Amino acid sequence: MTEVVNFAETISKHKEMKVLKPFIMLITTMLFMSCGTEKPVFITTDGTQFLCGEKPYRYIGTNLWYASILASTGEGGDRERFCKELDNLKSIGVTNLRIVAGPDAGSDLANPAKPYLQISPGVLNDTILQGLDFAIAELEKRGMTAVIYLNNAWDWSGGFGFYLKECGYGDSPNTNEDGGYNRYVDYCANFAREPKALEMYYDYIKSIVSRTNSITGRAYKNEPAIMSWQLCNEPRAFSKENKELFAEWIAKAAALIKSIDSNHLVSTGSEGYIGCEVDAELCERIHADKNIDYLTIHIWPVNWGWAPRSNPDSGIENACMESGKYIDEHIAMAKRIDKPLVIEEFGFSRKGNVSGVDITTESRDIFYSFIFEQVKKSADENGPIAGCNFWGWGGSGRPRDLVWQPGDDYLCDPPHEPQGWYSVFDCDTTTIDIIKKYSQEINR
Repeated sequence: MTEVVNFAETISKHKEMKVLKPFIMLITTMLFMSCGTEKPVFITTDGTQFLCGEKPYRYIGTNLWYASILASTGEGGDRERFCKELDNLKSIGVTNLRIVAGPDAGSDLANPAKPYLQISPGVLNDTILQGLDFAIAELEKRGMTAVIYLNNAWDWSGGFGFYLKECGYGDSPNTNEDGGYNRYVDYCANFAREPKALEMYYDYIKSIVSRTNSITGRAYKNEPAIMSWQLCNEPRAFSKENKELFAEWIAKAAALIKSIDSNHLVSTGSEGYIGCEVDAELCERIHADKNIDYLTIHIWPVNWGWAPRSNPDSGIENACMESGKYIDEHIAMAKRIDKPLVIEEFGFSRKGNVSGVDITTESRDIFYSFIFEQVKKSADENGPIAGCNFWGWGGSGRPRDLVWQPGDDYLCDPPHEPQGWYSVFDCDTTTIDIIKKYSQEINR
């Protein structure tokens, strides 16, 4: 069996040679069948399209960053709730989850997500790792897939700040203080130019990507429920002077992952050119890298000034208009580099920019419908938008405090943000009806 796997991995490196692709798939399938083993089917790309086997793969997905914690048996774990959330998502047509492998130890100023996976460099919490194993196994049972990101530019899950603190830069600045955001940007600009931080991050990649699942007994590189490894959530250079170092980091990290795991896709986690120092050329260049398989964008109308923070509902029309322009610019980019495009984060607050499960979602429903319509239109026209992940699923969780505290339910709102602000709950019937409708339409 080992020889079959090795052979399959070797020939998969030539999958870009379209003339050989059918022959490669036939021979690989025959080898697995001869061993009495079902060949794992991975998500691949063909130009601007995703494929699952030989069939087009399109999806409406969600963000569920807390999956590995919820799926664990330790602090914060609730496997019964996790499985129910997967069942609920599958029932409304959500088939892809975007999750963090696990939080890094963060600054207490940020109220970071807990418990930590990476407690100190190279010291990993095995309970959270087993939670990630369980999550992957349960996704496979339901025919669902995951995008797993391995870092974060923001400190709510440790991220850049974890590595910089370990290199002697101190705690990340508090972004809630006056001028705190600018101090945070200056602080995080050190990540791309700090060799020690980058090496710790590369070591972490090796630990996670080369892992063997304690439940399925398979190496992660052979897990069909993993769609993509992602370098970082919203990676940024945080400095115009850092742009070349940033591009070098993206290329090196992607090549490292591919050297360990040639079966799975690799993505950046980028917001698009807004996350690339508003440099469209840089955005296109990092996504054109041979080891990056598709283009990602995020869309946050209020954060980006497309709707007023004081009353986002009044700006919903402009939010949709500006989002459409942003999507179109990246569609053109995806076509130029001949790769799929995923809108992997987008969100709109509840009515009145207020958090809480009882606050209605009229403007959010308009915004979701607009984004889903772009995915549907692309599917109808065989365009490059292959999927999207709304932010995010709160499911059966309910907010208890304004910001998350240990013991509270995990929602998709990061722990430092108002709980229930952007989360979709299982009682948000109008939003759920829209998700279900469009999922059926893009997969018909």
